[in-house]
Amino acid sequence: MAVAIAAARVWRPNRGLSQAALLLLRRPGARGLARSHPHRQQQQFSSLDDKPQFPGASAEFIDKLEFIQPNVISGIPIYRVMDRQGQIINPSEDPHLPKEKVLKLYKSMTLLNTMDRILYESQRQGRISFYMTNYGEEGTHVGSAAALDNTDLVFGQYREAGVLMYRDYPLELFMAQCYGNISDLGKGRQMPVHYGCKERHFVTISSPLATQIPQAVGAAYAAKRANANRVVICYFGEGAASEGDAHAGFNFAATLECPIIFFCRNNGYAISTPTSEQYRGDGIAARGPGYGIMSIRVDGNDVFAVYNATKEARRRAVAENQPFLIEAMTYRIGHHSTSDDSSAYRSVDEVNYWDKQDHPISRLRHYLLSQGWWDEEQEKAWRKQSRKKVMEAFEQAERKPKPNPNLLFSDVYQEMPAQLRKQQESLARHLQTYGEHYPLEHFDK
Repeated sequence: MAVAIAAARVWRPNRGLSQAALLLLRRPGARGLARSHPHRQQQQFSSLDDKPQFPGASAEFIDKLEFIQPNVISGIPIYRVMDRQGQIINPSEDPHLPKEKVLKLYKSMTLLNTMDRILYESQRQGRISFYMTNYGEEGTHVGSAAALDNTDLVFGQYREAGVLMYRDYPLELFMAQCYGNISDLGKGRQMPVHYGCKERHFVTISSPLATQIPQAVGAAYAAKRANANRVVICYFGEGAASEGDAHAGFNFAATLECPIIFFCRNNGYAISTPTSEQYRGDGIAARGPGYGIMSIRVDGNDVFAVYNATKEARRRAVAENQPFLIEAMTYRIGHHSTSDDSSAYRSVDEVNYWDKQDHPISRLRHYLLSQGWWDEEQEKAWRKQSRKKVMEAFEQAERKPKPNPNLLFSDVYQEMPAQLRKQQESLARHLQTYGEHYPLEHFDK
C-alpha cells in the first residue's frame, strides 16, 4: 500500500531527548491527525524531466554501481538518562518525576522481583506447573507502563508482569492465575504467567510467539477509526521479531498509519539462541526505518530513559496517527523459564555481571538514595513488608479449589453446539465411572 510522502519535518518534543535520539526519531513524511486518501492526485509526468518517476520509491538516479552496506552507520546509539550509579547525565533529560511516582516505580519493580522469587521456588517444589521470571527486565515494563494512560491497550508477550503490577493488579490475582484456582479470571484454562485483565486494559497473553503483534495493529487501527485518543502498546522480545507476524505487523502499522508503540525487549537471548545467531543487522531498531516507522534505541535498565521515550512516542502516536518502535536494550538475568537451564549456554560470570553491575532496580535505588527519598531502614522495612504481602497471597491461592471441570466447555459459544455438548456428557460419564482415580476433591463442585 503506497503512503503519500509529505514535506520533511523536524520534531521538537515537549521534553528534550538527546541529539542522538532525535536523529532516530526523525524521518521524512509528516502525517496528519487522521488523514485519509479517498482521491489521490494523479502524478504529472514530463518528458523533459529525467528524474525517477517510479511509484514504489522516492530516490535519485546514480551512474555508479554500488550496493548498500548492511550497517551504514557504526550502530544506532542507546539513549539513556541515568548512569549506573543513578546520576542524571544531562539535566535537560531529567523527567522531574515527583517523589511519589518514583517510589511507585521502585516499589512495583521490587515487588515484582519478590513475587518472582517466591513463585519460581514454588514451581521447583511442584506447587505450580510452570513459571517465567522477570529478573533484570523490570525497568522495561514499569518505566513504559508509567508513561502510558491507564486506558491504553496493552498486548504482552509473556514477560511483562510489571505492566500489570504498575497498574495495581492485585497479588491475589497473579497467584490465582499461576495456580489456576477458582479466583483465576481465566478459569484455570491457561498455563501460568498468561495474565489478562479487561478492567486494566491488558489483553490476555497467548503462548504462540509474536501472534500479538498483528492483533495489536488491528486494535490500533480500530482506535484510530474511532478517534479514541488512545494508543496501543505491543511488547515482544528480539526473538519474536524474527517471526513473520512481526514483519507483517510492522508493515500494516506503517501503511495504515496506526497509533501503536512496538516495544521490543532485547534481552540478549531467544531462549538459548544469542543475538549473534538471530540476526546480522543492527538489532531491531534498525528495521523500523525500512518500514517507515519512527524508531529509537534506549537503555532498558534505565527506567527514566524508558519512561521518556515511551511518553513521547505515546504523545506523537496519538497526535499524528503513526507507529513507533522502541528497542529497549536489557539483559535476561534469570533462565528463560523453569523449563530452561541457561548455564548450558552462558557463563555464571556473564550473569553475575549484569546482576551486580547493571541492574535496573539497583540503578533506581541509587537515584532514590541520592535524592534523600529512601534509606537503608526503609529498604529493609519494604523488603519485609513486600515479602509478607506476597506470601499472604501465595498461601491464600494454595487453599482455594480448582475451577469446576464443566468450565472447560463454557465461554466460547452463546449456545453450546451439539458436538461440544456430547463431549461434556462424555466427560461427566467418565468421571462418574472413574472419578476415584482423579483428585476431584480439589475441584469446585
